Amino acid sequence: MKKPFRILVVEDEEAIRTGLIDVFVYHGYEVQGCENGSDGLAQGLTGQYDLVLLDVMLPGMNGFDICNAIRQQDRNVAIIMLTAKNSDEEIIQGLKLGADDYVSKPFSVAQLVSRVEAVLRRSQAGFQRATIIELEGGIRIDTANLSGESGKNKLVFTRREIEIIKYLAEHSARPVPREELLTSVWGYARNLDIETRTVDIHIAKLRRKIEADAKVPVNLVTVRGAGYRLMLPD
Repeated sequence: MKKPFRILVVEDEEAIRTGLIDVFVYHGYEVQGCENGSDGLAQGLTGQYDLVLLDVMLPGMNGFDICNAIRQQDRNVAIIMLTAKNSDEEIIQGLKLGADDYVSKPFSVAQLVSRVEAVLRRSQAGFQRATIIELEGGIRIDTANLSGESGKNKLVFTRREIEIIKYLAEHSARPVPREELLTSVWGYARNLDIETRTVDIHIAKLRRKIEADAKVPVNLVTVRGAGYRLMLPD
């Protein structure tokens, strides 16, 4: 029998935390809850969880610091941030620190469950074809080890960033629309009606790592009206 996914819910509002724990237990997950940032960080660093559902505003330590600390140790665990409604600063900061995605409060429980299921499904899919990807400017990416090189400089990627690179490399003959990345990399259903800046912010993060000048990209370019394209050398 397949072992159930384990979720850590870090949320200080008791009603929300208890409700989320009940919902995910009902859907077959093993769930642990924490009500403050310090306990959330301690639990998040144990490596026992497949996904951390992380509120931004917490007593003791905020969600950004927890996300950053977890990412320094574990680039594989999935992280979804719970942010204030329409707070661009929170959204951008969380994704820059390595969160896989965000959900704005107030949220639909059904949509949150769908997005958690999608992120976990993609996170556990594994890398069937480990490859070395070489780009202009001496960029060399080792997808199996979530790492790379830019000349003498070492590059470190999150699992989600590598999934984006691999998908774009596999479809490098054409630009890939944002919606396709959401369905094929994040695993979201095509009929899941969501507004998210997740793709754009992850692309911006990747450009800072694989471009000599992120403002004038040559490896990961935007094709206006069509999507993103990874330019592999001939």
